[in-house]
Amino acid sequence: MESLLKQIKQNFPLRYFYGESANAIKIQVWVTLIANLLMTLLQKGVSRSWSFSALATIVRIMLMYYIDVKGFLEHPEKDWEEALAAMLESPPELVET
Repeated sequence: MESLLKQIKQNFPLRYFYGESANAIKIQVWVTLIANLLMTLLQKGVSRSWSFSALATIVRIMLMYYIDVKGFLEHPEKDWEEALAAMLESPPELVET
């Protein structure tokens, strides 16, 4: 139990509460527990060895991009090179008719 609380405290810092009622605090704690569960399932589902804090950081950064998280965590170099190549690809030239 202590390791779970330590993991939550390190990876999901609680800087402030979003509400002042007991219900708002309970919801925030439950969301943190669910996020921790999802991160643990993702960590166990990937064959490559990742530390929990590195995994949480990568997922937090990647949330705003349309990249397959599990595929990226399996082969980060390959997917990163493909994403860069797609970004650097020049747009097709316009054909005048």
